[in-house]
Amino acid sequence: MDSLFKQRMEQLLVNEYDQYVQSLETPLFQGLRISPRKQEIETTKGLLPFLEEPSKFARNTWYIHGQYGLHHAHLQGLFYLQEPSAGSAVELLDVQPNDVVLDLCAAPGSKSTQILDRLEGGFLVANEIDAKRAQVLLSNMERMGAENFMVTNMDSPTLCKQLKNCFDKILVDAPCSGEGMMKKHEAAIEQWSYDNVLLCAARQKEILQQAWLALKPGGSLVYSTCTYAKEENEENVAWLLETFKDAKQVAMDVTWGREGIPTEGMDATKVRRIFPMDGGEGHFAARFEKIKSEEQSTSSFTFCKEEKLDKTIQAFLNEQTDQAFTHYYLEKNQDSTFVYGMNAPFIKLKKGKVLRQGVFVGELLKGRFEPAHAFYLCKTIAKHALTKTETTIEQMDDFFHGQQLSLNAPKGYRALCLNGIPYGFGKSSQSRITNKLPKGLRLKPNSHVMATGGMNE
Repeated sequence: MDSLFKQRMEQLLVNEYDQYVQSLETPLFQGLRISPRKQEIETTKGLLPFLEEPSKFARNTWYIHGQYGLHHAHLQGLFYLQEPSAGSAVELLDVQPNDVVLDLCAAPGSKSTQILDRLEGGFLVANEIDAKRAQVLLSNMERMGAENFMVTNMDSPTLCKQLKNCFDKILVDAPCSGEGMMKKHEAAIEQWSYDNVLLCAARQKEILQQAWLALKPGGSLVYSTCTYAKEENEENVAWLLETFKDAKQVAMDVTWGREGIPTEGMDATKVRRIFPMDGGEGHFAARFEKIKSEEQSTSSFTFCKEEKLDKTIQAFLNEQTDQAFTHYYLEKNQDSTFVYGMNAPFIKLKKGKVLRQGVFVGELLKGRFEPAHAFYLCKTIAKHALTKTETTIEQMDDFFHGQQLSLNAPKGYRALCLNGIPYGFGKSSQSRITNKLPKGLRLKPNSHVMATGGMNE
């Protein structure tokens, strides 16, 4: 461990420094968050006998021990593996059902999917500047049943300057020096330097400056990091308050964690720090409100033109669900048409890369409709599918290894389910179901879907 880092932590923690050092030798805190999107929380809890005590940092979150990425409920998008205290920032954001929300640094998607759990008629824009991480973000959004959302892959200025004063809530979980992740990533220890702390602090200011432009007057912004450095935390809070005269620091009505480091220009009692001694890994969070004034006004999105569905597409939807989406977007190419649906109007952006908006329903190709895997993972299909076909855990395992299923079902595309919740789809014909799982999602030969009891069942 870098000697300067040790010195800084000794100065920060004083009598608790030895406890912090000891915590680095203990296992990483593990947890999961159950999503209420596809089925009731209590129903999913019954599938997870390995849950331990609830997390105090975020609702619907529990401590666990073990590896559960291949648990059937995880593959079905019923829970998200998330370190227990990592959900604290979204909890502080206080998302309301109809909010329009921006998660500006969103990959891999733990906080974006947590935000979606709070939304009903609202909308989420989840942005990630790194192209590969943005694809991971999209994959996690699909698995968790996202519908009213947009995933973008662009820098903060490109996105925020065209969406000024548009968002009720913004989360800036900023890229940082990662001092709180040293147990999880050895590179965080090996690559630590004070110069990098300063570099991160400067980059965070740039991101915050753009985010503030996109926040509505009267809206709230939560700034969070997973580092201990005062330069990236309290000093950036003071900088934002000094830079934006319409910014007000908001008190946090929580009992977990601890207050911040006294710093000129901000109120340390109104931020929260989490150390390993507090029951989670390293986190920091501060909340701001954008003060309304007579000169300011909210802005609205530019929406795409509503389009009428082809009769082939409509026939497919009528066959698959008794509750179709209220809005559709058709991306027409020379030989085919890609179809997207959601229960909010589609937003039109002038610049930047949009990876996905709404649910990818499928492709109309030469008069026939080929559905998409993402369609069968969305919330609407989980609750309103007409073509559900129940399978065993063994058949689910076969499916995730790319095998066809020997199963009698009505002819056509079927939502393949375990305990009534879809995990994919296939095409039924002559007592078998052809596997339609994308090859990139198949499990390795020696990996298998975990049953309800998990690892020891």
